[in-house]
This record gives sequence, C-alpha cells and structure tokens, in this order.
Amino acid sequence: MSATDSLKRLMIGRALASNRLGETLLPKKLALPVFCSDPISSVAYATEQIVLVLGTAGAASLLGLAAPISLAVAALLAVVVASYRQTCFAYPSGGGAYVVSKENLGRNASLTAAAALLVDYVMTVAVSVVSGVVAITSALPSLAPYAVGLSVGFVVLLAMVNLRGVKESGTAFAFPTYAFVVLTFLLLASGVYRALNGGVPEAASAHLELERTAQVGGVFTLLLALRAFASGCTALTGVEAISNGIPAFQKPKAKNAATTLVIMGALAITMFSGITALALATHARAFPDGNPSVISQIAETIWGRGLLFYAFQAATAGILVLAANTAFNGFPTLASILAQDRFLPHQLRNRGDRLAFSNGILLLAGISVALIVGFDANIEALIHLYIVGVFTSFTLSQFGMVRHWRSELSVTDDGTRRNAIRRSQLINGTGAAVTALVLLIVVRYKFLEGAYLAIGAMIVIFLLMRAIRRHYDAVSVELEPEPGGVTLPSRNHGVVLVSKLHSPTLRALAYAKATRPSDLIALTVSVNEDEDRELRAEWDARGLNIPLTIIASPYREVTRPVLEYITHIRRESPRDVVTVFIPEYVVGHWWEHLLHNQSALRLKSRLLYQPGVMVTSVPYQLRSSQESSVAPDADHRVPAGEGHTG
Repeated sequence: MSATDSLKRLMIGRALASNRLGETLLPKKLALPVFCSDPISSVAYATEQIVLVLGTAGAASLLGLAAPISLAVAALLAVVVASYRQTCFAYPSGGGAYVVSKENLGRNASLTAAAALLVDYVMTVAVSVVSGVVAITSALPSLAPYAVGLSVGFVVLLAMVNLRGVKESGTAFAFPTYAFVVLTFLLLASGVYRALNGGVPEAASAHLELERTAQVGGVFTLLLALRAFASGCTALTGVEAISNGIPAFQKPKAKNAATTLVIMGALAITMFSGITALALATHARAFPDGNPSVISQIAETIWGRGLLFYAFQAATAGILVLAANTAFNGFPTLASILAQDRFLPHQLRNRGDRLAFSNGILLLAGISVALIVGFDANIEALIHLYIVGVFTSFTLSQFGMVRHWRSELSVTDDGTRRNAIRRSQLINGTGAAVTALVLLIVVRYKFLEGAYLAIGAMIVIFLLMRAIRRHYDAVSVELEPEPGGVTLPSRNHGVVLVSKLHSPTLRALAYAKATRPSDLIALTVSVNEDEDRELRAEWDARGLNIPLTIIASPYREVTRPVLEYITHIRRESPRDVVTVFIPEYVVGHWWEHLLHNQSALRLKSRLLYQPGVMVTSVPYQLRSSQESSVAPDADHRVPAGEGHTG
C-alpha cells in the first residue's frame, strides 16, 4: 500500500463494500444530530438577530417587540414542520423540495428549488461554523484575531468526519448536540428558578446606550418589526434536510423521518422561545459583530463565569459548528440526485469508499472555505445571505405538495382517504401561503443588506444546471449509434513515436507489430542532426525491419510536425484510421515526473482531438514503480526517453 493510501485509510477508514450500505442507516437517536443540528442550533443566534434589528431603533422599550416576533417565528416553524411531515410520507425516496417541485411544478420550478437549496447549504456551513467560532471568542476573546483560521479548520474537520460515512458522523456528533440541548434546558430551568426567587439579574450590557440608526414611529415601527421578523426566521434553516435524507433512516424510513422532524420542531420551538424570554428578562443587548453573543451574555448572567458557563459556551460552539453537518448530509445527497438527473456533473452521483457522497462533501467544503475567507469570517455580513434560499425552497415545496394532494384527490374515491388528503392539503396550503409571505418580507428587507448576492448565486446555479443538462443531452444524441452500425475502416496505419532506441521503444515497436496494422512506420522529429545520425546507426545495426521516418523541424518544434504528418496520412486516405503508439515508462515516485520531459504527453493530448486517429500508450514499468506499489488509480506514467518526443 502506498503512503497516500495509508494516509487515506488513516483519515477516513477502510473502504466499505456496496452491500454494507444497510449498516450505515441511522436510528432516530443518531438522525437527530445528523439532520437536525442546524435548526436546533439556530436558537443560539435567531433571538440575537431579532434583538439586533430592534436595537437599531435606539429605544429600549421597543426591544419588547421581540416577544411577539419570536412567537410568530415559533408559529411559522410549527407550520413548516407540519408541512414537511406530509412530505416525508408522500415522498419517502427523499429529494425534498427538488423532487416535489419536479413532479408537480415542472423543471424550472424544481431547478429553482435546487439552486436555492444548494446556496442555502453552503450558507449553512459558513454561518454555522463562523457562529461557533464567535461563541468561542466570546468566552476567549484572545482568539478573536484567529477567527478565519479557526473557521476554516472546523470546516476541514467536518469534511473529514463526514468522509468516514453518515453513521460515523452521527456517532461523533451526537454528544455535542445532546449536550447543548441538555445545557440549554438547564439554563432555562435556572432562569425560571431565578425569576421565582428574587428575579433574574440584568446582563452587563443592559445599561449600554442604543445607537439609533433606524426611523421609528407609526408605520416605521411596523416595518422595523417586519425586518426583525425576517432576521429571526433564521431559526427555520435546516428543516428541509430531513425530507432530503429520508433514505438514510432505518426502516420504516418515512415514519422515523417524520418522528425525528417532530422531535426537532418541539425542541427548537421550546428552546428558541425560552432563550428569547431570558434575553428580554436580562435586557441583554446584541452587538453587530456578535461578540459577546446574546446567548453567552444570558449564560453569564444566570450562572456567572463558572464551570457551567464554560461548559455551555463549549456546547454552544460545538452545536453551532456541528450545525454545518446538516448541510454536509443534505448538499451531497441533493447533488447526487441532481447528477442522476444530469443537471450536475456525473462525478457527484457516486458514493465514495465509505459509502458517503465524497465528491459532494469535498465540493461543499471547498466553496464554504472560500466564502468564509472572502467574508473574513464576519457573521453579520454572512447571515444576510442566508435565508432567501431557505424560504424559496420552502415555498416551492409547499405549493408542489398542494398540487400533489390535488392529483391524489382526482384518483381517490374512498371517503376516509379523501378527508385525510384534504387535511394534508390544508396543512401544505397554509405552509405555502405563509412561507410565500415570509419570502416576500425576507427579500424586501434583506436584499440590499447582502441577499442580492445569494439571489445572484441562485440564478447562476440555475443557468449552470440547465447548461449542464443541455450538454449531456447533446452528448447522448451524438453518441446514439446509427441504425446501420459502424463502418469498418479500410486500412489501419500504425505509427510508433520514437526518440531513442531503448527498451520501451522496442516494446512499443513489438506491440505495434503484434496488432497487425496495414502498414507500420517509426516516426521521429529531427531537432539535432547528431542524435538523428546516432539513432539511424543504431536502427540499422539492430536490423529492424520497420522503416524509420525522420521529419525535419528547423524551428525545433515537435508537436506540429507530427500532427501535420498524421493529417497528411488522413488526407490521402480519409476512410483509413491512424494508430499512434507512444512508448512510456512508469515511475514510482511523484518527484520523478519533474525529472523527465513531458512533450509526448502534450502531443498525446493534441492527437486525441484529431478525427480518425487512435492513441495507444505502451507502458514500461521501471523498478521504482514495482517497489512503491503504486495505487491502480494513480497516474505515474512518463513518456519514454529524454529526447525531443520523450
């Protein structure tokens, strides 16, 4: 096994056979941290976003609007959870908004939903990881200058764990998720206890002056409340993930997924409402840079800077970072489905060594790192890009479900079944109406703050997916065989590229002769007359019965003279084919590539574009390649010879 393989096995484990896919399926207790860490973790910053917007009014009295706004967000979350519960049973094969929209609303709607989800998943990784780092720097301010490096490191760590497989990531991330849930409920219980025994103390930031940057009074206060509501809707991110990942659940898949969704909704609503209540009770202020965060101020106010505070900060940082894990499961799964439908590259379709969609995981990690670095790990700048994609997919999914139930009604005569369908249709219809309204609010108040970038990305991805599908469709048409079959070429002209007369060249000549072409020549390009004379002398001395053709190249070019020679053969005999044999030797170490001429590789790449020309590599294994046990998928071939064609 090579050093690369050994390192790969150490990092992600041994490869799993396809028939072991069933062993990777998730029970509900592991599915919760895998698919629900994002919506559960959003309670750590959704309240903060509401308080931050209301604080721009410059009046502490308006912070009280956080209570009705949080109730509206919680009610919306309940509606969305109920709506997606219907989707779990109606589409147990997964795919979420994309599949629902594809089957009920058409291609453009489905691609819009897919583009929105892909953008949302990328933003989930960036926002969640950066929020987790903010929680760390709130407890340890000395780490604030290293926020970008910490964020990138966490993304890399998440990608590595997910490359080991879905079940392994669930097992690894279960403890931080449940620790956050337990400690949050302990914080809420402590807050209630303090309220019943002398009152909840005020946060250290309670007496800070609020800077007025927004106009208030009358309709402006209403608009401010709507803007705060739009910001608070970040609490709904990630709800879609379960409906996307139903195939990853243990049987009965749909029932287990729906149950996990309800558990997630109950936890998120309770924790979000409780955190908002404590934020109001402690009069905690929100800061634009998120440091210290509102939730950390609450914990410090209730518990002080003791063991529980630091444990809670660690759990908060853990769940915020792990919230990205929702995207690391949703993005690759959706990308695989899109690749199967030929809207994304086929490489995203296949599972890797550990039965995870490895290419999708790596792609998501790469884009997220670029986004974090590009925005300098600034949570305030990133979060405005966040929820447009969420509510776009929500709205399309729910409208698609309404049409799905309408189709079901048209083919169902059973009264009991029709009543059940109507109830489901009412739930999804309510969800569609509410999420569409929220989408309008979000676009209105987030567009100029940065949401236009997310919308632009969605449009680009939408157009890109259509272009990829057109390409694959065009290739399929072009590859379709003609009714009469393939016409055999009249003759096959063999050409062996030669630079020196050594073992790789002799093997290539022997192999070319064994293929029995109609005629066979050896071809070399003359750039040094002394070398040409030496080659000719060796050729004659060995008595090779294959003619050696030397092409003059006064400007020391190699590629063009060979291409012109091959083109001349094709022009003389258009119905013939030309097979070019290229001798290569296989080296065992990457650094050996740097020591050899690569001109033949460039020539090979050019020959591949010539119609009627076949290119055959004839490998010659050097001792180093046998000693290093190179992996089968590694390309360690080097053109034979150090001369002008080597």
